[in-house]
Amino acid sequence: MKIEVWSDFVCPFCYIGKRRLEEAINQFQHKDQVEVEFKAFELDPNSPLDPTMKIHEALAKKYGMNVEEAKRANENMAKQAASVGLQFRFDDMMPSNTFDAHRLAKYAQTVGKEKELTEKLLYAYFTENKQLSKKDVLVEIAESVGIGRVEVMKVLDDNTLYANDVRIDETMAQQYKITGVPFFVVNNKYGISGAQPLETFKNALEKVWEEENAISPLQNLSSDEAGVCTDDSCEIPEK
Repeated sequence: MKIEVWSDFVCPFCYIGKRRLEEAINQFQHKDQVEVEFKAFELDPNSPLDPTMKIHEALAKKYGMNVEEAKRANENMAKQAASVGLQFRFDDMMPSNTFDAHRLAKYAQTVGKEKELTEKLLYAYFTENKQLSKKDVLVEIAESVGIGRVEVMKVLDDNTLYANDVRIDETMAQQYKITGVPFFVVNNKYGISGAQPLETFKNALEKVWEEENAISPLQNLSSDEAGVCTDDSCEIPEK
């Protein structure tokens, strides 16, 4: 079973949804046969590389609310994060452009470090309040998961490297009509939108597994009153 996850590193529900999905998979009987792949999605491609406003002020401006309303909304978000063991520190958080982070994640995928880097990028932004548009920050995070500085700088210093991979993901999102994240696509057939409750993810895994591994795609409407022949024998009904 393959699960593709469209998400952004500055999306709070993406981090919460990631945790809930991970817990659902951990409780899934066939967890060893589940593959998770992350796909790039930029919530705000025009986000500045060097922001001047903190997240409360930026959200207030973007959504037409006052700063106190933005703070209350973020406090509620932090409570949801805490329910899955995450600590969101909004007071010192700032908006961040994530294009380079997504390019770096695409490189990490080629060296088997995608999952580790994705987790570290989310943690760095929401818990450590690090600016993901800064090269030195991305180098530090990449090195913490075992990716060499030379390789990281090669990616970050060339804006074209892995840029097409990011754009392909975003084009696929448009084709799937994905307008918000997180969004989960299972086996290219089933879609799950948002940071759903744990039970929803668990039920989805079970449903997909049963449907994809059914002995027959047909619903059996037969009775026991019909004769059947197989290679071994012919069964004659009693009636």
